[in-house]
Amino acid sequence: MAPRMTTVEISANLHYNLPNPADVLLAVEAIPMDDQRLITDLLKVKGDCSPLKTIEGMDGLGRRTWLHAQGRIDISYTATIAIDRAATDIQGRDTVPHLDLPPAYIEYLMPSRYCPSDRHENFVVTRFDGATKGDQILQMAEWIYQNIAYAPGFSPIGATATDTFISRRGVCRDFAHLLIAFARAADVPARMVSAYGLGIDPPDFHAVVEVYLEGHWYLVDPTRLAPEEHLVRIAVGRDATDISFMTIFGTANMISQSVNVHLADLQT
Repeated sequence: MAPRMTTVEISANLHYNLPNPADVLLAVEAIPMDDQRLITDLLKVKGDCSPLKTIEGMDGLGRRTWLHAQGRIDISYTATIAIDRAATDIQGRDTVPHLDLPPAYIEYLMPSRYCPSDRHENFVVTRFDGATKGDQILQMAEWIYQNIAYAPGFSPIGATATDTFISRRGVCRDFAHLLIAFARAADVPARMVSAYGLGIDPPDFHAVVEVYLEGHWYLVDPTRLAPEEHLVRIAVGRDATDISFMTIFGTANMISQSVNVHLADLQT
């Protein structure tokens, strides 16, 4: 399917109070990539905080920002992104031999904190029988969509893919963790992606999955809440540990938070 050029406008506003001095690691900026080009983007932080320090994101993608602050901080991020990406099509696609995997991607075959893939190997082997790994990923995503209830507000702290498999409900991060665990159990490299997505209800940061097939990463959203061709990647990592939009080394109280994503125009 031919790519469709779209322009997405993003606005994220985070208002927090830090009762004591704390270090904060932000990951809210869109990643400049071939299929998502930054037309404009601007990160602003107001409050009693140190100068911002940027560092490279995982896998060399995008960037994260350190700051040290106390009291109220107001964080805003605005961006206009041109997306040139077709809808995900992985049917019939297969993995590359493990020996040919880029070294940095080997960790995406392994169990991680929230994705204990080794605990799902028997289920994956006996349940998903697609002719190719791409076909199996599609079967996994369909099984998750049909069997896991999307439950806004329900995501126990520390819940793993196994917890979601048992409880049969969760939010986007839980859907993503389960698909990652299934994919890795089938020997497919899979990583978690934080993203801005169209149509998320209630509006929020979104979590999806990328699988590595035939030398490329392909986006898959097992919740089906946002079209993959309109997703804007923010960060990638092993699981939710690596992609949090805001990691606070200390304590913080949320005052308010909002995320708005809309389609500015659509050109074929």
